[in-house]
Amino acid sequence: MRLDQETIERIKQAAQVADVIGDYVSLKKKGANLWACCPFHGEKSPSFSVSPAKGIYKCFGCGKAGDSVRFIMDIEGLGYGEALRHLAKKYSIAIQESPLTDEQLQAQNARESLYIALNYAKNYYQNNLFQHEEGQSIGYPYFKERGFSDKTIKAFELGYSLDIWDAFTKDALKNGYSIDVLEKAGLTIRKPEENKMFDRFRNRVIFPIHNVSGKTIAFGARILKSDKSQPKYLNSPETEVYHKSNILYGIYQAKNAIRSKDVCYLVEGYTDVISLYQAGIENVVASSGTSLTLEQIRLIARFTQNITVLYDGDPAGIKASLRGMDMILEEGLNVKLVVFPQGEDPDSYVQKIGSDAFVQYITDHASDFITFKAELFLKEAGNDPFKRAELIKDMVGSISRIPDSIKRSVFFQKTAGLMQIDEALLITESNKLTLEKAKQKEKDAQRDTNRQRLQNDLPSGITLSTNNLPSFDEGMMSFSEEDNFGYEEFGGAPATAPLTSEPSPLPQIAHYATTLHEQECIRLLINHGTREVDPAVAPGITLMQYVLGEIDGLQFNTPIYQEMLMLCRQKFLEGTVADTQYFLSHPIAEIQSESINLVAEKHSVSEAWLSKHEIFVPTELDKLADMAYTNILRLKKSFNDDHLSSLMKQLSQTKDPQEQNTLLMQFMQAKEVEKQIAKELGTVVVR
Repeated sequence: MRLDQETIERIKQAAQVADVIGDYVSLKKKGANLWACCPFHGEKSPSFSVSPAKGIYKCFGCGKAGDSVRFIMDIEGLGYGEALRHLAKKYSIAIQESPLTDEQLQAQNARESLYIALNYAKNYYQNNLFQHEEGQSIGYPYFKERGFSDKTIKAFELGYSLDIWDAFTKDALKNGYSIDVLEKAGLTIRKPEENKMFDRFRNRVIFPIHNVSGKTIAFGARILKSDKSQPKYLNSPETEVYHKSNILYGIYQAKNAIRSKDVCYLVEGYTDVISLYQAGIENVVASSGTSLTLEQIRLIARFTQNITVLYDGDPAGIKASLRGMDMILEEGLNVKLVVFPQGEDPDSYVQKIGSDAFVQYITDHASDFITFKAELFLKEAGNDPFKRAELIKDMVGSISRIPDSIKRSVFFQKTAGLMQIDEALLITESNKLTLEKAKQKEKDAQRDTNRQRLQNDLPSGITLSTNNLPSFDEGMMSFSEEDNFGYEEFGGAPATAPLTSEPSPLPQIAHYATTLHEQECIRLLINHGTREVDPAVAPGITLMQYVLGEIDGLQFNTPIYQEMLMLCRQKFLEGTVADTQYFLSHPIAEIQSESINLVAEKHSVSEAWLSKHEIFVPTELDKLADMAYTNILRLKKSFNDDHLSSLMKQLSQTKDPQEQNTLLMQFMQAKEVEKQIAKELGTVVVR
């Protein structure tokens, strides 16, 4: 069911871009905009800009851009309508919709169907826990024995699956959910050869797994009876909406606390997270028994640059997880580690000593990664020089991963003191590792480049495999397409004849120039179309009216800019002006994205400069009339140049005297236009 335009506008007005994005990343004010590390790609320096005034975001690293609705679509993988419904729910905006029929449910986007089914399952399991006799007598007592209150149980939406083979599957099918969706969501297992289907989770307490926005995407299920033939924990399989390496248990409940406390506590299990949360320590997440991944680290980095890993007292488990600490360092985050007394884990220890004492314990016992590693392995190394040397190399390898040079220097000093070794030797060893890594990276890049070039030379349909890829030495010469490209155009001669006949680059350059001028025209219209072009000379005449009048009849060559120009003309004919917000919130993704590219500013003059310095820095508004006039001239020059090239080509191909005369007359007129434009621009005609 479609949402009416009035409802859409209310949703967009309520969903301020900074508030929406602030739920996913930690934003910091710099100038007029807010900045963060981009949630769509890994980066260590913030290039993700949010403009509250314009209602847009733009990453100058990966190019992602949009408004609050587009952000939810991109970060959650939702369609336009589902993103609007998501925001409507978040901001308590009532929308009128009829219940989904079987046909509508099956017609839903595949991802949206999975979300709907998973949410239904979550409600079903939670209802079992509180309403079903079996859940009340088996599942509910387990959570109470763990010390979880009803408030905590509901906060994490915990549940229970019945000890019946197909209880959930039958219930879901009865309520209109298709077996295909249930199977794809990992909720039902189907064996067509036996004509059987049954629930994945049976007779287990259920831990829903949420994504950052709170949607249920998977489940963890713990068995309650002693059965060595079954795993203690059973998790959802990988699905289109659930990739375990990308998610952290508890991130939805913890994200605001992580941002406000500016530190994330990382634990191992579900109950660790829930117990700490109930104790008032809400900035905690779990890797859910999996090895820490790069995606999980970057997820934490959206909210803080500080991670404290909380271990139980098992030395073997600690050593096995240290590789993840190197990954945290390499991402530029600060990591500390805490080990609890033997036999204790975060869950048991917080219940034993209470939240205040627990937080104090973390404060007193948190060690930076290097100190922790040295203390852990020095006891094993003892006085064995070979083991100590290996430990030192290992520590240097970890420090070398840190991107910040000042942090590296501090840790080298600390390691030199701990290991009683010359700091210069550590730095030398680090430089060797860095150089080797850079060389290997360069080799890999060259190999990939050579592979791609070979692939491009193969006939269509034939794919190059690694088995027939020749090896390349570092000293091997490599050639690029530019080596002989267009050399003759400038009077030179290539050292060797090119294998193929390449076209002159000049038409390509001219086409590129035309595109740039078209882009600048649209940029001016989007940013300043509603403003008076020159109030002193032509009061009441907007830039939109002036530009559209001057380029009336012109058709842009670049499809996206032609489409945007047509929108401007259409709105103008309707008696309105397509303003900035019209383009920034346009439902067509390509138009919205390009509009944001043309509106977003990577750099701006700081308010401090403007207030403390007497130097006048002119803005675009101060030069608007001149910029518009110059751009129109350059646009007309580009189109006139194209016209001249076309006439010259026709002249060279025709032998009809009458047609030649007609073309010559047109050519002379175009040359006169060229001279007039050159005079206005102050340029020289070289044709």
